[in-house]
Amino acid sequence: MKILHFADLHLGVESYGRLDPTTGLSSRLGDFLAAFDQLVAFALENRVDLALFCGDAYKSREPTQTHQREFARRIRRLAEGGIPVFLLTGNHDLPSMLGRATATEIFDTLGVANVYVSNKPELYRIPTKSGAVQVVSLPWLRRSQLLSREDTADLKLDEIDRLMEEKLTGIVAAKAAELDPALPAILAAHAWVEGARVGSETMMSIGQEPHLLPSNLTRPGFDYIALGHIHRRQVLNETPPAVYSGSLERVDFSEENDEKGFYIIELDPRKTPGRRVSSFEFKEVEGRRFLTIRVAIEDNDSDPTQTVLDAINSKKAEIDGAIVRLQISLTPAAAGQLGNNEIRQALGEAYYLTITKDIKRDVRLRLGSQTSEGIKPLEALKAYLEQRQDLSKERVKLLLEHGEKIIAEHQNPD
Repeated sequence: MKILHFADLHLGVESYGRLDPTTGLSSRLGDFLAAFDQLVAFALENRVDLALFCGDAYKSREPTQTHQREFARRIRRLAEGGIPVFLLTGNHDLPSMLGRATATEIFDTLGVANVYVSNKPELYRIPTKSGAVQVVSLPWLRRSQLLSREDTADLKLDEIDRLMEEKLTGIVAAKAAELDPALPAILAAHAWVEGARVGSETMMSIGQEPHLLPSNLTRPGFDYIALGHIHRRQVLNETPPAVYSGSLERVDFSEENDEKGFYIIELDPRKTPGRRVSSFEFKEVEGRRFLTIRVAIEDNDSDPTQTVLDAINSKKAEIDGAIVRLQISLTPAAAGQLGNNEIRQALGEAYYLTITKDIKRDVRLRLGSQTSEGIKPLEALKAYLEQRQDLSKERVKLLLEHGEKIIAEHQNPD
């Protein structure tokens, strides 16, 4: 039995794109659809038994009709090709208000054959050409869906998070108890699992999120744990495999060095429950490349423009068709000597270009009693937040926690 696992498509991301004058659409939509098309072609050519999507079909909670049409076209190709498709609701698929439809609910409403949509925790038994497979779903759940006002009265933010984690863990345990040990079983979850290395999703999410421990998910009976929400593909557990497939296309420079694609899982239903996975393999798709070129101009540099051009030429083979950012560090004197037109011409093959100049000045602005030269990013953030009179202590703590993660990812991209 072959299962295809993917997640975090995020149709609608338009960063670093151009407007197509013919269609009026962002050129980046084409990038994301091209990645999706590679996945669909692979699934049909290799006759996979089930396509498992673990949430976040769109960037927006209220996607445009065009984005919905393009997503539906590809889901239809899979379903009509004899491949059942399981769609899990992610945080970006939820509407801004309770009572409104989720972004993928239309498939359920129309009763589209071979397509299963999960908006709540449930156990599904899905027939495939190679036999039935069980899927326990853990979609993204709002706090209000798990906890009442009485539950959260007088609780601090970290206490509310722990309570949510307990609720989610209890849901997984209850559904795992319903499994038929004679059938292969997969847990599909859109969640943040402790220990996962993050990427651009920290920028795209707002507010605090509960973290689940891997041990909360890797329960006896599950043969594979398919995860969505984190954009960097990674394996959190080997037996049974607990895997983030990652996003299909790069969103921004925080994902510059990430491989993008999907996983193919081979299951042998005859094996012992929890050990039915024969193999799980990452399949990379060809996506839009991101490239950072950093240049430091020294004080004694007699030809700053040539120094920049040399750095560009050293990356010439990687520039064509890539989204490029050129970061130049230099003195005010050197800045006046740069040949901007020559530099832009040298980068003419880039798909998209941004140039930033970090000009080193002798006098820097002060933050409180400290100069900005001697303060670390996290210290600067802390000093700034502590000066904000409109923020509560709990909010400052939360922002610092998220800031620390973002700064760590930026400073240690690997």
